[in-house]
Amino acid sequence: MKFHYTASTQEGKVIAGNQEAQNTAELLSILASKGLRPISLKRLGAGETSESKPKIFGKKITITDKIFLTKYLAVMLNVGIDLFQAINILLADFEKSTLRVLLGEVREALENGQPFYTTFEKYPQYFSPVFINLVKAGEQSGNLDNVFQTLSDNLTQEKELRGKVKGAMVYPMLLMVLSFGILIFLTTFALPKLAKVFDGGGFEPPAFSRIVFGVGLFINQYLWIILGVIVFGGIILFLFSRSYAGRRFFSSVLTRLPIIRNIAFHMAIQRFANTLSSLLKAGVPIVEAIRITANTVGYVPIRDALLRIADEGVVKGVSLGDAFRRESAFPFVVVNLVAISEQAGHLDEVLETLSHFYESEIDASLKAAVSFIEPVMLMGIGLVIGTIALSIIVPVYQLVGEL
Repeated sequence: MKFHYTASTQEGKVIAGNQEAQNTAELLSILASKGLRPISLKRLGAGETSESKPKIFGKKITITDKIFLTKYLAVMLNVGIDLFQAINILLADFEKSTLRVLLGEVREALENGQPFYTTFEKYPQYFSPVFINLVKAGEQSGNLDNVFQTLSDNLTQEKELRGKVKGAMVYPMLLMVLSFGILIFLTTFALPKLAKVFDGGGFEPPAFSRIVFGVGLFINQYLWIILGVIVFGGIILFLFSRSYAGRRFFSSVLTRLPIIRNIAFHMAIQRFANTLSSLLKAGVPIVEAIRITANTVGYVPIRDALLRIADEGVVKGVSLGDAFRRESAFPFVVVNLVAISEQAGHLDEVLETLSHFYESEIDASLKAAVSFIEPVMLMGIGLVIGTIALSIIVPVYQLVGEL
């Protein structure tokens, strides 16, 4: 009979293959004679292979799922549990069907002798090039436990950063929704009724009031068309933002908005430093690491600068420090730190420190943005309500004066 086995070599490399044997005891003896330590054994029936390929469907894999996955793998590999056993433990513990399907694919890939990272590579919508290349580098170097710990820390950091940005925008968004609701209420309920009262009473309001009433009546009459245009325009803008041209357009807009520009720029620098540091620590070659980092920063000027540094600088023998000095997209302090740390041989450590520094800069930028946006929005709401109130009070006051 034929068996499919997964085993580790004396060097710690995981391999898989098929072997003819009379029974399990004979198979174990054959594997031992080859210096292999069995991880899993599977009897194959006639014509059976181990190449079934379940696909992920249904709920998506969230950043929280990835944090749990990498954290648990890091812990188990660190205490000496082999990779295949760790996958089996997670399969028994995880309840989310999407993760169970993913882990099932990972186990099957290992059984077929495929590298661990190939399963993640099939799902680029969930796992970034940074994630995949870190796992690949860790697998090749036998340092998967540290790589998974790094990924867990990075993903946790990213989740916290997203939470800070969302938290900072909650109050401004509430103000925006409130002001929009007040505007809709006044233009669809209050203004049309008041306009009819003045028209029916034979009194002609001042020009200012007539303009406000006209705008209110227009919005009231075509409200659903206006809302439809807004929703449709929002969908078009969202789809456009997903394209390369859209990303460049919105990135250019962000670079011109004083407060938002600082947040986007600091987030790009922090992501650059954190990503490049992780890739270098995992042993990814410098040029490949810079190219991968370029596609993760989410800020076109930094992305283009990194690609030029990799393709027009480092590849052609220019030192990393000199390549960075050619680019004006990076702050002077970043360029200097990269040049000095390259000479000292501690680039990954300096980049990690730089990442932590820009986290605090992002916090400061978010606080500054909120402190600026809140009063501006309150003034906007006050201006709209005040304009409508004046358009009502002025004709009422004139009408009372004529009585």
